[in-house]
Amino acid sequence: VQFWYETQRAFGAAEYGGSLFGEVLTTAGRIKAGDYDSWYNEWNAIADRLAKEAADQLARGHRVSARDNFLRASNYYWLSEFFLHGDAKDPRIARAYKLSVDSYKQSAALYDQPIRPVEIPYENTTLPGYLHLVDDTGRPRPTLIMHTGFDGSAEALHTFGARAGVERGYNVLTFDGPGQYGPLHREGLVFRPDWEKVVTPVVDFALKQPAVDPKKIALMGLSMGGVLAPRAAAFEKRLAALIANDGVYDYADAHRAAAAVPPE
Repeated sequence: VQFWYETQRAFGAAEYGGSLFGEVLTTAGRIKAGDYDSWYNEWNAIADRLAKEAADQLARGHRVSARDNFLRASNYYWLSEFFLHGDAKDPRIARAYKLSVDSYKQSAALYDQPIRPVEIPYENTTLPGYLHLVDDTGRPRPTLIMHTGFDGSAEALHTFGARAGVERGYNVLTFDGPGQYGPLHREGLVFRPDWEKVVTPVVDFALKQPAVDPKKIALMGLSMGGVLAPRAAAFEKRLAALIANDGVYDYADAHRAAAAVPPE
């Protein structure tokens, strides 16, 4: 069941270039049921192949092909380490994280309007993210700030709404907060309940960008982020809109069902 859930997520990334149906199908077909090492090996193998192809294509001047292959490689590297977190010191985790981020940044630079990696000041460090601009005119536009939840990444948000927002005229700022992909892998930062302390510095950063309309900033939290984002919005008054896209209407119901506990 776990493998199928993540495989469905891989299929879904195809809409905005994060996967190809055939690649997901053939990769999933090679994975041994219930074997976490097999999951890593197969997703890592196709990611390595695509990253190499992308580098070769870029060297030959094939920018679009390189962009697309780097993007899929990034997503597959991210998928590869998903089930390895029982041992935080497993070197495969660090490798997959580094290559996922590196591949995404190489893809991001190849868009007609390049996607800009950013480091957002936060306490005594920074939070990694990406600024997706509609164009380079500097014209202030509505801006969507996006973060994921427990197991996503700022890179994966490319296919979870960031590019959809750009297509519809929104600038989009994605980021990872403490406990999420970048800060957890880079510095071991863990989640905190007072999520407004995370979002407020991100809003501060957004307001310093000339292309951001200060009166039209929305916040979207996905998955567990759908629980975190409303907490932040309760305190951060500069947000004009909130989208709590948690994917589960009642989180308690999911746990009751797993434990066969009747609802109250």
